[in-house]
Amino acid sequence: MSRKIMLSFTVIASFLLIRCASNTGSEPNRSAASNRDTVVISQGSNAKGIGRFKDVKLTHPLDQSMIESAQTLYSAKCIACHKLTDEKLVGPGWKGITDRRLPEWIMNFITNTQVMLDKDLAAQSDLVTCLVRMPNQDLTDEQARQILEFMRKNDGKN
Repeated sequence: MSRKIMLSFTVIASFLLIRCASNTGSEPNRSAASNRDTVVISQGSNAKGIGRFKDVKLTHPLDQSMIESAQTLYSAKCIACHKLTDEKLVGPGWKGITDRRLPEWIMNFITNTQVMLDKDLAAQSDLVTCLVRMPNQDLTDEQARQILEFMRKNDGKN
């Protein structure tokens, strides 16, 4: 088999194992974490992703000016592929992303998309579900941080 086929098979098998192992049939209790930033990561992946972001400082409360700037970015670059609900459009819905991924992972994915899709298991598992590679949106670090703040607001963080 070619290397790409073997890699694809490994990613799909890993994704299925992770999904099956984590599916207990019951919903986690989220009431205790409703006012905190919580994260669930995939086994075997780097929780912070691949890229230059190693320590993202979050704002408390949310930065409204960043959110307003991100609304414009979302409308121009993201809305065609991502819904603000958990529903998949072309790419995954954004609802709950800040509960599933660390801020550094999100920022690294936004700014280092192709490398993340090539090498990060969590990004690859999303690709298995969505089947379409996210194109590089050429966002600056500041714009990526604004999008993260917008995602946090969308998830009800404060």
